[in-house]
Amino acid sequence: MHILVINPGSTSTKIAVYQDATPIMLRTIRHTVEELAQFDEVTDQYDFRRKLVIDELKRMDIDYLFEAVIGRGGLAKPVSGGVYEINEKMLDDTRQAIHKHACDLGCIMAYEIARMIPGCRAFIADPGVVDELSPLARICGSPLMHRICIWHALNQRAIGRRYAQEIGRRYEDLNLIICHMGGGISIAAHEKGRAIDANNALDGEGPFSPERAGSLPAADLIRLCFSGQFTEKELLKRIAGQAGLIAHLGTNDMKEIESRIARGDKHAELVVDAMIYQVAKNIASEGAVLCGNIDAILLTGGLVRSDYLVSRLRERISFLAPIHCYPGEDEMQALALNALDVLHHRREAKVYE
Repeated sequence: MHILVINPGSTSTKIAVYQDATPIMLRTIRHTVEELAQFDEVTDQYDFRRKLVIDELKRMDIDYLFEAVIGRGGLAKPVSGGVYEINEKMLDDTRQAIHKHACDLGCIMAYEIARMIPGCRAFIADPGVVDELSPLARICGSPLMHRICIWHALNQRAIGRRYAQEIGRRYEDLNLIICHMGGGISIAAHEKGRAIDANNALDGEGPFSPERAGSLPAADLIRLCFSGQFTEKELLKRIAGQAGLIAHLGTNDMKEIESRIARGDKHAELVVDAMIYQVAKNIASEGAVLCGNIDAILLTGGLVRSDYLVSRLRERISFLAPIHCYPGEDEMQALALNALDVLHHRREAKVYE
């Protein structure tokens, strides 16, 4: 089985070709700020990114002999976890979704490229809007709104299954707290294979991160909305994109920030330590969700490469449960294996309705 994997992110588009579970081509196409600045909306980037993917496949002399194309799922409507066959309803909901992210393009590109190949199927798996929250987790202090989760479902599930395999257990039999730390930070309580609590890591909940503001003082935010200082679009960027470390320190590059701290930059040290403090506090709160019955805490994402961050985080949360680190992300492999399971009839693709 030959599978094409497409994973668009904020500043890159990753593509891979798998022969069964073996990667035979992995590429990351980087996009500069200047290249992306010409597009008002993420969905406007579709033709630009699709051409780059097609050109890269041609450059690598890859034949279009795929049984499946699987893309990173978008932020359409909340769904249960699993593999979904892409249909027109999913495409329409993705294009009209309130929340926008580059991952939306993975669904659209996978569908359009699969249509070029006779017999090829198009999938997504575990999109960021996977919602398995317990009823208690949905209630907030105002009946005008309710809690939603937008999180790194694909990578968190992949890491949960990987850890379970390493210890000879099933993911569905474990209670785990998994924390993905990248441009955004998502933390979820996984109870016996279901993420019963997770934060909206895209635009408004949890710890602040390299690019996102996390939870903010509500009354101050409301006053800022009516201050006349910012447009709605500008304020939304102050929540996600121009927030967190990049707002405080002018960069989201952890290596650069650690270098500044090593040279004695006390402000940088204070801001990073505050982010670590908030991550630890949110991880501990998921311990309460699981009533203290925690088999392990798993840390994943690009920031886990930072010894500075991980060592200080361990100091605050090691009393909760054993901690295991998985730097980077496992999304490309996870997508390929999800598609392979369907192609080999080990799992059924769900129908998006």
